[in-house]
Amino acid sequence: MLFVAIGVILIVILLVNRFIDSKKFISEVEPYFKFLMEDDYDFLLSVKYGQDYSLEKKFNERVRLALIVLGILIIVFLPRMSFLFVLVAVILAFLVFKMPYSQLKSFYKRHLYTIDLMLPYYLKSLEILVQHYTVPVALRKSIATAPDIFKPGLEKLVSKIEAGDSSVDPYMEFAKDYPVRDSMRMMRLLYRLGLGSQENKQEQLLMFSRTISSLQNKAREEKYKNRLETMEKKTMTMLMCTGGGIIALLLFSLMGMMSI
Repeated sequence: MLFVAIGVILIVILLVNRFIDSKKFISEVEPYFKFLMEDDYDFLLSVKYGQDYSLEKKFNERVRLALIVLGILIIVFLPRMSFLFVLVAVILAFLVFKMPYSQLKSFYKRHLYTIDLMLPYYLKSLEILVQHYTVPVALRKSIATAPDIFKPGLEKLVSKIEAGDSSVDPYMEFAKDYPVRDSMRMMRLLYRLGLGSQENKQEQLLMFSRTISSLQNKAREEKYKNRLETMEKKTMTMLMCTGGGIIALLLFSLMGMMSI
């Protein structure tokens, strides 16, 4: 521990006297960690923060925190330094680096329920636009009034279509980003609607409308079911607390009578 204390004091002295510029060192090292950025990290940030975030800043904060933890662990393990301790320090620092990403994943999974309820109502507004415009134009116009949680996925979908991708892939990627009830089927229907000629457009619109209405009914049923379950849980909790309180009072009364 004496060597650790001496090492920490020396590092603090060097930092205070600016012989070591920690900020400059970390900023120079950060770009080398870009390969660790997850493919869906940008999307998960957009789900949580909307448009109000900086991808570079958020990722660099993770790298900076992991490097700081790694440095502290190496200093702590310095008296007993070996390959095993270095490996442990690296693993712990990597876990610290991954923690914010795992939290974003958990946040996204918790909000899938909200997405599931909101998707049918967004599709209903899109259906109205599709009656007057082509599918790509309707998608572009729908972004302004779409729920914030859908905007990043819609921007990506429309950008790929406008770049010339006429395949079903952009629609399927949107469905994978929002993997809720019937999202795959709805995106396939929307893709076919975009391919259809004017002659059968009305028929396809009717099918699209019926499917959306069915989804809205399911969403309403799910909403009422969850509300009823919440009320039942609250009622049961209240009854258990009341019953437990009465039993406790009876026991105290009995104990008091026995002591007399």
